[in-house]
Amino acid sequence: MSRRSEVSAGILAFRRKSGGKLELLLAHPGGPYWRGRDEGAWSIPKGVVESNDPVACAKREFNEETGLTADGPLLPLTPARQKSGKLVHAFALEADFDLSGFSSNKFEMEWPPRSGKRQSFPEIDRVAYFTLATARRKILPGQRSFIEELVQHLRKKTPP
Repeated sequence: MSRRSEVSAGILAFRRKSGGKLELLLAHPGGPYWRGRDEGAWSIPKGVVESNDPVACAKREFNEETGLTADGPLLPLTPARQKSGKLVHAFALEADFDLSGFSSNKFEMEWPPRSGKRQSFPEIDRVAYFTLATARRKILPGQRSFIEELVQHLRKKTPP
């Protein structure tokens, strides 16, 4: 399957702190290629849609990649096409997770390259809540639209 035809789904969790300040939960990809990257490298927890049910996929992947359970109403956001060509469906979820229970599934790859040795790495090496300004810097550019759409939705729902 080409990356252009690949479809993923994930969850953008958010919480409101005192004073109504918005914080967004993002995940940092694991593995050696992402180790030194920070700004523009974080993502929503997501994975490949293997059935025709993006919601079920988003919930499953969120759990597999974070060890947390996404319960509650989901707000569908407009799908975004990543630089790689992959189409990502995202759903927003208001939730204040205790991140001490974070755990991620693992993947295996040859490392170092051409060494013949296989190593295991976490799919996600850390998760964190970020303020809106920081989340906008940290998230992959192709997923920034999810943040902006969520902010617009919350502004409409909250009278000035």
